[in-house]
Amino acid sequence: MAFESLSDRLQGAFKKLKGKGVLTEADINDAMREVKLALLEADVNFKVVKEFVNDVKEKCMGAEVLESLTPAQQIIKIVNQELVELMGGTNSKLTYSSTGFTTIMMVGLQGTGKTTTCGKLANYLKQNGKKPMLCACDVYRPAAIDQLEIVGKSVDTPVFTMRDSKEPAKIAAAAKKDAERRGFDVLIVDTAGRLQIDEPLMEELADIKKEVKPHEILLVVDALTGQDAVNVAEGFSGKLGIDGIVMTKMDGDSRGGAALSVKKVTGKPIKFMGTGEKFDALEPFHPERMASRILGMGDMLTMIEKAEQNYDEEQAQKLEKKIKKNQFTLEDFLEQMGQVKKMGGLGKMLEMMPGMSAAQMKGVDLDEGEKEFRHMEAIIYSMTIEERQEPGLLNASRRKRIAAGAGLPVSAVNNLIKKYEETKKMLKQFSNPKAMKRNRMFRGLQ
Repeated sequence: MAFESLSDRLQGAFKKLKGKGVLTEADINDAMREVKLALLEADVNFKVVKEFVNDVKEKCMGAEVLESLTPAQQIIKIVNQELVELMGGTNSKLTYSSTGFTTIMMVGLQGTGKTTTCGKLANYLKQNGKKPMLCACDVYRPAAIDQLEIVGKSVDTPVFTMRDSKEPAKIAAAAKKDAERRGFDVLIVDTAGRLQIDEPLMEELADIKKEVKPHEILLVVDALTGQDAVNVAEGFSGKLGIDGIVMTKMDGDSRGGAALSVKKVTGKPIKFMGTGEKFDALEPFHPERMASRILGMGDMLTMIEKAEQNYDEEQAQKLEKKIKKNQFTLEDFLEQMGQVKKMGGLGKMLEMMPGMSAAQMKGVDLDEGEKEFRHMEAIIYSMTIEERQEPGLLNASRRKRIAAGAGLPVSAVNNLIKKYEETKKMLKQFSNPKAMKRNRMFRGLQ
């Protein structure tokens, strides 16, 4: 979970304040000391921490906070606002060419996940109505071209290659012409990386930049490297000029200092963050949503968006009719579980729930939750079509047969039927149009 230790420390500091009706200057100083230590432990740049804490402290000392009936809430509000500002204020979107054809150049050091991110970005663009092509310009790393072709195949996106050429700038130029000729509207150029920033690397990237004149240069950095990621971003920004940053491995970063420091240090926004290994695990970076997650207030907007990506109007209408007629079957139940999986599984959903702290997440066995999903699928697939559509038929002997077919105990079958009945009962509550309209999240999950 991203920002795990930072989130716990900050929430702990604010919890102490909530128990006090009136705050003194000493209370605020103590809280700011905790905030400072939390940020430093999260590997946030020292200068950034110092400025951040001073700004927050100055605002917290105002009469609006000290004389408020809920001073702790006022301080959390101020910290939230300052965190949002620190990370860029608002979501920075990709810049597309007004001519209709856009070139995006992906740069970064070796090992940051740049090639995989190219595939994730292509997948994201396709979901948003674009027609991308990938271009292989890493002519040095063994099998780099093969890797991009595998990535391209995985996201159903063509890859332009010139295996006999060792001139990346010429490859990129040829790819741009080919992509435009074939009717693609975005070219994603995968460039070579190095173990460190050096002159040959920068010269090569500058040549590609000069040749194709990209509308976006995105730097891919690994969040797990902490302040090294910020230093790399500063180096690329100064020598090449970048437009934005893609922060990978945000799902495994327990500190997150790079994400909090990079905008302040480089002036360049984080545009995307990688949240997993799958090709759909790339999210636009929203500072306000990330600040909300850090402070334990959840991220319901992202959760709703994920749900809506899998929302099918026709499917929802069919399900609504079934619920009204009390015809919600085990097949429908299985379909709903599939929607949860498409949203990233149980763990991703829990991370975005308000009040779900890292400490609470530790008490949830996510692997166990995913395993239970698989068991439920196995049980339903072991049933006949008639049994799936009419669960009332499932007497003791049938349940025993189904359990044997799934390789599970009868208690697992009983547990599934219980969950199905509970879900059916809950869905029934939302079966009228007014309730469906009120509960947007429910509509998204259908």
